[in-house]
Amino acid sequence: MSAEIIVLLMVVGLLAGIFLGYPTAFILGGLAMIFGTLFMGPEVFGFFIVRLEGVMKNYTLLAVPLFLFMGVFIDKSGVAERLFGALYLLWGGIRGGLAISTIAIAAIFAAATGIVGASEVTIGLMALPVMLAKKYDKSMSCGVICAGGTLGILIPPSIMIVIYGPIAGLSVGKLFMAAFLPGILLATMYIVYVAIRCYLRPEDGPPMPIEERQIPLTRKLFLLVTSIVPPFVLIFAVLGSIFFGIAAVTEAAAVGALASIGLAVFYRRFTFQLVKEACLQTLLITSMILMIAVAASFFSTVFVALGGDDVISNVFLKLPFGKWGILISIMFMLIILGMFIDWIGIVFIVVPLITPIGKALGFDPIWFALLVMVNLQISFLTPPFAYSIFYLRGIVPDDVKTTDIYRGVVPFVALQIIGLTLCVLFPKIITFLPNLLIK
Repeated sequence: MSAEIIVLLMVVGLLAGIFLGYPTAFILGGLAMIFGTLFMGPEVFGFFIVRLEGVMKNYTLLAVPLFLFMGVFIDKSGVAERLFGALYLLWGGIRGGLAISTIAIAAIFAAATGIVGASEVTIGLMALPVMLAKKYDKSMSCGVICAGGTLGILIPPSIMIVIYGPIAGLSVGKLFMAAFLPGILLATMYIVYVAIRCYLRPEDGPPMPIEERQIPLTRKLFLLVTSIVPPFVLIFAVLGSIFFGIAAVTEAAAVGALASIGLAVFYRRFTFQLVKEACLQTLLITSMILMIAVAASFFSTVFVALGGDDVISNVFLKLPFGKWGILISIMFMLIILGMFIDWIGIVFIVVPLITPIGKALGFDPIWFALLVMVNLQISFLTPPFAYSIFYLRGIVPDDVKTTDIYRGVVPFVALQIIGLTLCVLFPKIITFLPNLLIK
C-alpha cells in the first residue's frame, strides 16, 4: 500500500475518532498500534516503549505540573478579586471602563497562571455579573471575558509554550520572550476596540455613576498598588529568572509554585484544603497531558516511519503559491483544525509535521512557532469546539443565551486574525525580545 493511502487512512481514522468523541490519547495510541502492527510488524511495540521513556525523561515537561500548581494557587488566592475592585475604581468613570478592567486583569492573570480555563472561569464569575448589573451589552461582556481568557495560552508562562518547545526542538525560554509582545499586542487591541465601541455607543458600556466614584485618588492608587505588586513579584520571579539566565524553565516553574504558595499566605487564603485541591487538579490535568504526549509521540513516530512526513511536506512544498502562499495555507489549515480539535491535540500531532516545512521554507523557527501559537489562540473562540465559549457557557446566568456569547466573540476573532497578520507583516513583534536578550 502506498504511503499516500496509508496517510489518508490514518488522517481519516483520526478525524473520525475525534468526531465520535473518543479520548484523544486513545485515538492516537490505537491508530499508531493498528497501523504500526499492520505495516511494520511486532517492532512497533519497541517504538512505543522508546517514546514512553522519552516523554517520561523529558526534563522540560516537569515544568507542566509546576506551572499548573502555580496557576491553581493563584486562582484561589484572591488576586483577581482585589485587582478587579482596584481597577474598577480607577477606570470605572470612563465608558467601557469595567470591560477594559476585565481585559487588563485577564492579561495579568494570564502572566501569572498560563491556564485558560482557570482564569476565564474566575474572571467570568467575578466580572460578568457586575457588567450585566451595570447595563453593559451582553454580547460585548461575554466577548471580553472569552477573549481575555484566551490570553492565558499565549502570554508567558504558558503551558502551550512549555509543551511546544520540546516538540519543535526550540528553547522554551526563547519562546517565552517571543510570546510576550504578541500577547500584549492582542490585549491592547482588545482594550482599544472596547474603548472605541463604547465611545461610539455609550449604551454598550456606561460609566460608573458619580456617587460610586467618590473615593480619594490616593485611596484608589493605594488599592491598585497593594493589589498589583504581589502578582507582579510572582511574574518577575518566574520570567525574570528565565530572561536573565538565572534559572531554566523547569527551575523557574518551581520558583513560581513556591511563590504562589507565599502569595496565598500573604492574602490569608492558605489552607490544607487548598493544597489538597491544587495537588488533585494538577495531577488530573498533568496525567491527561502526559497521556496525550505519549500517544501523540507514538503516533508521530509510526506516521513518520510509514512515510507520512514526506507526504505532508510534498503536499505543502509543491503548492504553486510560493513560500508566503504556503505559509498562508498552513495558517488557514490550523484555523480549520482548531474548529474541531483542541490545541493540545494540534500541538502534538501537527507541529512535528509543519515545523520541518517552516524550516525548509527558510522561516525563522521562533517566529514560525509563535505564528502557530497565535493562530491556535483563535481556536478557543471558533465554533463548534470553542473551549472558551464552553467555559463561559457553564457559568453565565439564565438570561444570557449562547447566541449572545457567539455574537460577542466575533469581533475578537477578527482582532486575533488582524494580530496574526501584523505578526506576519512585522516579524520584529516576535523576534525583538529574543534577539535583544539572547545573543
